[in-house]
Amino acid sequence: MPATPKIDIVILAAGKGTRMKSATPKVLQKLAHQGLVQHVLDTAAQLQARQVVVITGHGAEQVEATLAQPDGTTPKRQFVRQMPQLGTGHAVQQAVPVLADDGVVVVLSGDVPLTQADTIEQLIAQCAGSKLALLTLNMPNPFGYGRVLRDAAGQVTRIVEQKDGPLQELAVTEIYSGILAAPAKLLKGWLARLDNCNAQQEFYLTDVVKHAVADGVPVVAHTIDDAVQVAGVNSPQQLAELEREYQRRQANKLMAEGVRLRDPARLDVRGQLICGQDVEIDVNCVFEGHVTLGNNVRIGANCVIANCTVADTATIHPFTHSDGEKLGASVGQGALVGPFASLRPGAQLGEEVHIGNFVEVKNSTLAKSAKANHLAYLGDATVGERVNYGAGCITANYDGANKHRTTIEADVHVGSNSVLVAPVTIGAGGTVGAGSVVGRDTPANALTVVRGPLKQKANYQRPAKKPKA
Repeated sequence: MPATPKIDIVILAAGKGTRMKSATPKVLQKLAHQGLVQHVLDTAAQLQARQVVVITGHGAEQVEATLAQPDGTTPKRQFVRQMPQLGTGHAVQQAVPVLADDGVVVVLSGDVPLTQADTIEQLIAQCAGSKLALLTLNMPNPFGYGRVLRDAAGQVTRIVEQKDGPLQELAVTEIYSGILAAPAKLLKGWLARLDNCNAQQEFYLTDVVKHAVADGVPVVAHTIDDAVQVAGVNSPQQLAELEREYQRRQANKLMAEGVRLRDPARLDVRGQLICGQDVEIDVNCVFEGHVTLGNNVRIGANCVIANCTVADTATIHPFTHSDGEKLGASVGQGALVGPFASLRPGAQLGEEVHIGNFVEVKNSTLAKSAKANHLAYLGDATVGERVNYGAGCITANYDGANKHRTTIEADVHVGSNSVLVAPVTIGAGGTVGAGSVVGRDTPANALTVVRGPLKQKANYQRPAKKPKA
C-alpha cells in the first residue's frame, strides 16, 4: 500500500476586495464573528496538513498580524507575499519556493469560508498523489465562474474563464470552484509554464489543467451539489447572504440534536455552542466563543451569551448579557439569571443562585442560594451561601488605581443602597443596615449601620498606580 502523501495547503488571501468598499482586507471580513480566512484556516487544521502557506498581498501587514500563529499550534503556518497581484496562478507561483516536491498541494481560497474538511479529504483522495483533482459544481447560473470543459468521453480538458470563453463554452453549467489538489512536483512544472495571454492579462491558475492534459496527467473532478461550500464573498450583500445560510445550518444542526428553537431564523451562533438534552432557546439569541448549555436549560429572548457554561436546569431570562472573555463565566445548576443581568469575566454562580434585573457580576464567586435580585454590582467579591444582597448595593472594588476584594460570608444580609469598600470582610450571619458605607471588617452575627455626617478633606490626593512588575 502506497504511503499517505504529505499535505501542504496554500490559501489565496491577497485580493483587495474592491466591492466590499471597506478599509479592512476582504479575507478579514467577519462571518459568524470570525474572519473569512480564519474559517479556511480552521478547515485546514482538520486536514492534518504538514504546513499552511497563506499568500498575502493587499493589506498584507494587517492580514499577517491578524493571522499570526499561536505558539504550539499546528500545522506550521507561514506567509508569502504576492506583490503585485497578477492573477491566481501568479499567487501560487509565490509559494513554490516553500513547497517540497514530495507532497500534495491543496489550493484553497481565503474568501470561500464554508468548504467542509470532508469535502477536501475526498478531493485529496481523488488526487491520489498522482492526478490533478478539481472541486467542481453544477450551477444553473454559472456567471462569473470558470467553466469546466470535457471531451466526448467526459474527460476534463481545460477550464475557460468567464471573460475568455465563447458563448457555446460559457453555456456549460459545470463550474470550477477555485479549489484543487495536485502533486507538488507536477504542479510546480505547470506553474512555470503559465502565461498571461488572456482577456485580463493575468496568470490564471486554471491554465494548469491544459498543461496537465498536455503532459498526459489525468485530470479528475470531484463534483458536489452544495453551492454554499464553494460560495465566495465579494460584496457586503454576498457576505450577508452567506451569514444567513451559515446560521440556518447551525440552527438545523442544533434541532437535529434535539434543541428547541423558538424560531430557527432568529438565532446566531458565532463560535461553538454545545447543548445538552431538552434545551430551549427563545428568539434573537446570540452565542459567541465557547458556550455550553446543560440539560433542561432555558434561554430567554434577546440574550447574548459568550464564553460561558450554564449547568443543568438553569434559566437565563430575557435580555441577559454574559461574556466571560478569557476568564470565562459559569452559571450553576438551577440558577436564575436576569432579565437584564450582566455576567462579566470571572463571574461564577453556584447552585440555585439568583441574579436579578440590572445586576452586574464581575470576577466574583457566589455560593449556593446566594441572591442579588435587582439593581446591584458585585465586582471582585467572594459571596457565601444564602447571602441576600440588597437593591442598589455595590462593592467599591476600585480605589482609582488598584482593585481590591470583598468577602461576604455565609448568611449575610446586606441592606439596600449599601457600599462595601474593599478590601473588606462581612462576617458570617451579619447584617448591614440599609444605606451603610462599610470600610472595615465586621464580626459574625453583628448588625452594622454606618450613616455618619458629611466629611470633606481638602486637597485630597488620589492613590497612584503601583508600577508593573
